[in-house]
Amino acid sequence: MADEMRLIIISGLSGSGKTVALHVLEDLGYYCVDNMPAALLKSVVDEIRSGNDKPVQLLAVGVDARNRRKDLESLPELITKLQAGGVQTELLFLQASDDVLLQRYGESRRRHPLAEQGTELRAAIASERTMLAELVNAADLIIDTSRMSIYQLAQSIRDRVDRRKTNSLSVLIESFGFKNGIPADADFVFDLRCLPNPYWTLQLRGLNGRNKEVTDFLEAQPSVVAMYEDILAFLQRWIPEYDKVHRGYLTVAIGCTGGQHRSVFMTDKLATALRAVHDPVLVRHNELDRQIIESQ
Repeated sequence: MADEMRLIIISGLSGSGKTVALHVLEDLGYYCVDNMPAALLKSVVDEIRSGNDKPVQLLAVGVDARNRRKDLESLPELITKLQAGGVQTELLFLQASDDVLLQRYGESRRRHPLAEQGTELRAAIASERTMLAELVNAADLIIDTSRMSIYQLAQSIRDRVDRRKTNSLSVLIESFGFKNGIPADADFVFDLRCLPNPYWTLQLRGLNGRNKEVTDFLEAQPSVVAMYEDILAFLQRWIPEYDKVHRGYLTVAIGCTGGQHRSVFMTDKLATALRAVHDPVLVRHNELDRQIIESQ
């Protein structure tokens, strides 16, 4: 019996980074096909699996809004059939905010695929969101690229997709600032804004949750310790349950006001504890990463 094929379906909004994701997967050894008609996906998989030559075990395809609506709506059912047939199939959905997509199209001067029908750009984006709504609901992993550079998106694909082995749960813990909005990819959100804020201590204001002065300050707060213990107990209780049902990805967002101190500290501390019992556990600091991008 041939080894199980792994199929990654990349979908999402035009301008959100689907081409970048496919290029990364190609570099990782996947056979990649862009703009795949969803109606032909099953036939392509069957043809590849039945070939007499060296079998393709890693396949990635791009499926976007240029497909017929009925084919997009039937894709979740097709994925279920492929999985039942022994194909490890995952649906990754990339998205970004309207303002970011408008900016990207303005800078690239490319035409939105739905705008070719004479539709104004913002209306085309809205129409595309509607057409792809079923895929968002069925996605194994949603990646919001609004605040990502192409290099960060590439690293996210390598970390979350390539490092995830068959039937394993990839856990991402990310810090963020509520002032910039809750991450769209979060499955669980924990709010730390009730905890003592190092920002109001002048000597700590310019530091972040990875600096020793800040960690010492937070470790000395009983409420911070209690919050850490409660969140850790919750995750230790429920991560195994997600693993049991073969969930591919779980994203936990830890937020404070600015995303610099409390959430960064808590994210690192939780990740260290969870890595002792689960692999992989990844970390992302949205606001710290944003500072790096803006300084380049």
